Amino acid sequence: MLRIIALPTVVLGATLAVAPAIAQTLDRVEYGPRPFYLIDRMKDGPLKDQLQSCQNQEASTSLFSIGHRGAPMQFPEHTVESNRAAALMGAGILECDVTFTADLELVCRHAQNDLHTTTNILATPLASTCTTPFTPANGDTSANAECRTSEITLDEYRSLTPKMDAADRTATTVEAYLDGTANFRTDLYSAEPAMLMTHADSIELFRGLGARFTPELKSPAVKMPFNGFTQEDYAQKLVDEYVAAGVPAADVWLQSFNLEDVLYWIKAAPEFGAQAVYLMDEYDIDGYSPMDAATWPNTMQELKAMGVNYIAPPTWMLVTLENGDIVPSELAIQAKAADINIITWTIERSGPLVNGGGWYYQSIADAVNSDGVMYELIDVLAQDVGVKGIFSDWPATVTYYANCMGLE
Repeated sequence: MLRIIALPTVVLGATLAVAPAIAQTLDRVEYGPRPFYLIDRMKDGPLKDQLQSCQNQEASTSLFSIGHRGAPMQFPEHTVESNRAAALMGAGILECDVTFTADLELVCRHAQNDLHTTTNILATPLASTCTTPFTPANGDTSANAECRTSEITLDEYRSLTPKMDAADRTATTVEAYLDGTANFRTDLYSAEPAMLMTHADSIELFRGLGARFTPELKSPAVKMPFNGFTQEDYAQKLVDEYVAAGVPAADVWLQSFNLEDVLYWIKAAPEFGAQAVYLMDEYDIDGYSPMDAATWPNTMQELKAMGVNYIAPPTWMLVTLENGDIVPSELAIQAKAADINIITWTIERSGPLVNGGGWYYQSIADAVNSDGVMYELIDVLAQDVGVKGIFSDWPATVTYYANCMGLE
């Protein structure tokens, strides 16, 4: 059973003022209705029967369930509220994507250059700091803007109000541009300001929520070194904040799409590097296929020889179709043979699956015609691919599966 500990009013020297509605103790994990909705839409069979048999089972936290930026299907990502929601849904591991401000403080943002879609910066005086000012849509030209954390100080960052990550590219005004939330998400939990976090804030919050940690070192939008801050300094500062907080390395899964970051941690901080996660974006390479090892920049055996013990490809890279059934991809088979642990992303990010599921389901699109397929995919990932955890934008979905199947 997850116990959410009451947080102090101020954490880490006034870095995080916790509102009374947040600082409370909750002795429960809740699924809500979504897992049952998904199960109802599954095709009849043993998996559906097994999942239905667990409907009265008590919910509990699971390390298999990872909150992807918290619970951003309905809450502004990387906020206190989003992560509290994820913990309440049983996510045993929570994520802070990490970037830095102009004064080199680490903060939780999915990208260094996403403030124009994740906050209200364009509607504030700080719009003058944006590297690309707001430009309205005009004919065939979409509305555009780019605002970076590296252009503002930590204090200025804290003055912003987070919102659902979205933009209306057809907008001709800032107000309309900021109001672009997808129709399968909601602004219901954005009506009152949510709370942004530094990386240090996230450590204290997640620890108070009883969760473990998977920070992702985001690729800088600026040229490094930045004001004397090197890529190695950046990677080391991430580790240093866990050490300063007294967090055991075994509770932290550092992540990066940059293999050099992972190799740095393996060499410079081996206790943390032992379970550093190489996020795989080889899909951006021309001709790449997870079904053809000849197209891979590194084989699984080569990665293992480098000291990489965890990889995290997107869901579609780990599966394919065989006679209409979802089965492991060649990448998944070879990773398992190389004794590399696999984590994957991201369930609940695609919206309704009736039209094939989009990017995250591209390798099995021909079998995707209902939200019920989500649990079929999760089951193959868990049982056949053997993933150690699944990121989700709505963690209750994965938590329910983990609890029903007896996963940690």
